[in-house]
Amino acid sequence: MATILIVDDDAAFRATLAETLEDLGHAVRQAASCEAGLRALAEGRIAAAIVDLRLPGDDGLAFLRAAPGIAPGVPCLMLTAYASGSNTIEAMRLGAFDHLTKPLGRDALAVALGRALKAATQAAHETPGTLAPDCDLQDEKMLSNSAEMRAIFKRIGLVADSDNSVLVLGETGTGKELVAQALHQNSARSTGPFVAVNCAAIPAELLESELFGHVKGAFSGATADRPGRFREADGGTLFLDEIGDMALPTQAKILRVLQEREVTPLGARHSQPVDLRVVAATHRDLEAEVAAHTFRADLWYRLQVITITLPPLRERAGDVALLAAHFLRGRAGGREKRLSEPALRALEAHDWPGNVRELRNTIQRAIALSEGDLIEIEHLGLGAVRQAGDSATLPASATDIDWDGTLESALAQVELAMLRRALDAAAGNRSEAARRLGLSRQQLYRKLAQYRLE
Repeated sequence: MATILIVDDDAAFRATLAETLEDLGHAVRQAASCEAGLRALAEGRIAAAIVDLRLPGDDGLAFLRAAPGIAPGVPCLMLTAYASGSNTIEAMRLGAFDHLTKPLGRDALAVALGRALKAATQAAHETPGTLAPDCDLQDEKMLSNSAEMRAIFKRIGLVADSDNSVLVLGETGTGKELVAQALHQNSARSTGPFVAVNCAAIPAELLESELFGHVKGAFSGATADRPGRFREADGGTLFLDEIGDMALPTQAKILRVLQEREVTPLGARHSQPVDLRVVAATHRDLEAEVAAHTFRADLWYRLQVITITLPPLRERAGDVALLAAHFLRGRAGGREKRLSEPALRALEAHDWPGNVRELRNTIQRAIALSEGDLIEIEHLGLGAVRQAGDSATLPASATDIDWDGTLESALAQVELAMLRRALDAAAGNRSEAARRLGLSRQQLYRKLAQYRLE
């Protein structure tokens, strides 16, 4: 039996959580504030702490900062009911063992706490690590309610202080540069420069000069010395976006810089040392590119020391509505605008091949085109009904729709008919029905619940 400290200002939640912990066989101590929690921690015999992010006075992050100096080795589980990438990243960077969201189920609590207690036992004689300087990450840059993105936030927090190269994978528009910025802003290099280079946007013959710099007279037009992006990023982070589009000769030179930590400008006789972290990103399948001999295997191995793979927006359950609301906020020229129910359903049903970037542009276009306070489907430019396949067609007859009703009710009838036909065609297989409709499984489940087709 272990003694678990609960730090939360909600007395009812503390009582419920304490009951669950006692049912799991643990003893419980409770505190309603950061200060009271730290006092309890100082009294000793605490095996683990479960701390709410939002507390009166100092918050849960303040608890995380102070806890290692009071009780080294006691794992802390951070709790929050709010979707914020920055809070998750900061909590993990400050040493939280895990970051959990309310409401917290019994099984999820038992698993997370069991892992924390086991890790604490194994690391009982290890020296706590040194924390990096505090820094902030704007919440609006990384919003998500999805479990997939929360896992990404945790990973960013865990690896931010490492100097190892990071490879960020994901489709176009998923936010790969935001991940690179979050890694930089939450690292010990946050006071240094963050330099981003889009390798696909610079012609191959100019990219080497852009990256490594050149000396005066190195080639025609080189009228002055240029340091290059590697040296500009010295002391900070260099983000190489779309590295999968880089030519093989340039890849070889990038590999040498990563190995030797020095750069030789074009036309120079001597190399110059650089101290930086490299974060690379691509939408390409680099493993396939390596097999096709269009990307160097040794560079791929060097880059993927740490890999972060971003899920496409269509697989992030609930994030379309969250992000759409964010993009609407403060973008309407001082006038509050909102989405109609049919418009929101159309957004959630869309496949978003351009991901978050496409969603943002869609909302900005809708704001410009809508004259009133309500954004309707026609303002989105997506089409009222998405044709997703041969089996997901409109009702068999136009008479099946009540044309005298509202647009919203007519769209609901079409949507219900498409769901039923897709399920029938897939013989009840929900994964196949989702594929036919062009939805993620999470989107399909929400539709089934909405129309009571579970």
